Amino acid sequence: MNATQDMSILSLVTNASLLVQIVLALLLLVSLMSWTYIFAKYFEVKNAQRQTERFEEDFWSGGDLDDLYARVNNRRAQVGALGRVFEAGMREFLKFRQQKSDSLGAKTDLQLDAARRAMRAAFQREMDGLEAHLSFLASVGSVSPYVGLFGTVWGIMNAFRSLANVQAATLAHVAPGIAEALVATAIGLFAAIPAVIAYNRFIHETDRLAVRFENFVEEFSNILQRQAR
Repeated sequence: MNATQDMSILSLVTNASLLVQIVLALLLLVSLMSWTYIFAKYFEVKNAQRQTERFEEDFWSGGDLDDLYARVNNRRAQVGALGRVFEAGMREFLKFRQQKSDSLGAKTDLQLDAARRAMRAAFQREMDGLEAHLSFLASVGSVSPYVGLFGTVWGIMNAFRSLANVQAATLAHVAPGIAEALVATAIGLFAAIPAVIAYNRFIHETDRLAVRFENFVEEFSNILQRQAR
C-alpha cells in the first residue's frame, strides 16, 4: 500500500497481508460466535430466573407437596431448574414411603439421605446447563486481544520491511501499513470487550441462582425431615 491509496477501514483490510487477513477473519468469526452465545445465554438465564420465581411462589403457597409433585412431574420442561431439583428429591423421598423397615429411624435417615443426594445431583446438572458456553466467553475475552496484537505486530513488521525499498522514508510511506496493522488490535478488542462483560454478568446471575437453589435444598430437606418424623 502506498501513500496515495484509500485509507478507509475496508481498503485497509482488503490490502492487508494474508496472515493479517486470516487473523481478522478468525477474530470476526469468534466475535460472531460469542455474540450468538451472549444472546442465547441472556434469554436462558432470564427464563431460568422467571421459572424459579414462579416455582418458589407455588412451593411456598402452602399447597400439598404431593399435588405439586404431580404437577411438576407432568411438565418438567416448563417448571424450570428449581422445579426439577424439587422433583428429583421428592421422587426419591416417595420411593421409601411404601417400603417397610424394622427400624423407623433407619428408614427415615435413608429417605432423607436419598432425597438430599438426588437434589444435589439435579442441582449440579442444572448448574452445568446454565454455565454452558461461559468458558468460551471467558476464553474469547482473554485471548482475543493477544490474537489481535499478533496481527498488529506482523503488520507493523511488514510495514517497516517495505521501507527497505524506499529511498526517502516518510510517515506517509509507513502510515498505511501501520494503520492496517492496528485494525487487528481494534477487532481483537471488539471481540474481547463484550465477551468479558457478558461473562462477568452471567457468572453473577448464575451464582445468585446457585445460592437460591442451595437454600431451597436445605429448606426442603428440613420439610422432608419433619414429614418423615
